[in-house]
Amino acid sequence: MNKSLQDQIQFLVEIDKLKTIERRTRIIHGERRENDAEHSWHLAMMALVLQSHANKDVDILKVIKMLLVHDLVEIDAGDTFAYDTVGYTDKYDREIKAAHRLFGMLPEAQAEELLNLWLEFEAKETDEAQFASSLDRLQPLIHNYQNEGDTWQKYNITSEQVLNRNREIANASDTLWTYAQQLIQHSVDQGILTKS
Repeated sequence: MNKSLQDQIQFLVEIDKLKTIERRTRIIHGERRENDAEHSWHLAMMALVLQSHANKDVDILKVIKMLLVHDLVEIDAGDTFAYDTVGYTDKYDREIKAAHRLFGMLPEAQAEELLNLWLEFEAKETDEAQFASSLDRLQPLIHNYQNEGDTWQKYNITSEQVLNRNREIANASDTLWTYAQQLIQHSVDQGILTKS
């Protein structure tokens, strides 16, 4: 086996660990928590299905690539809960170290491509990164709504926190932001999300 292929296979074996990283959100149709691999797959499907709702034309393949790599760093850095203000203080430092280790396993050109996709997603400056990030915010919101506020209630999350966390959806899609606000308001009305 040539060195390049060997490195690629080793990387693919390593990232299988993403299936073991649990998130705080429950799956919609069951009691167990979602793992990062499931989350990334679901986001990629959301991009494919919801791309027509982006405010601007986006390179959907690039969006999907970002969504598939954006959480790989959590293999080393762990999943930082969206509302964990303490965890966010060193989140980027933990994740950039993980990004260099993981993507560094690949041949140089691929390592550079995946690292740059990850960095672009984190910066949220391009249309593609903003759309990818908006989906990353919307997906757990949908899960919590479908799960009758499971994570929100468990961690005493308020509607103000949810609104503040998800405002950036508007940067990429007015339609999806309107939908998100409707879910939040309906959650408050149903009593599954505390009004702040």
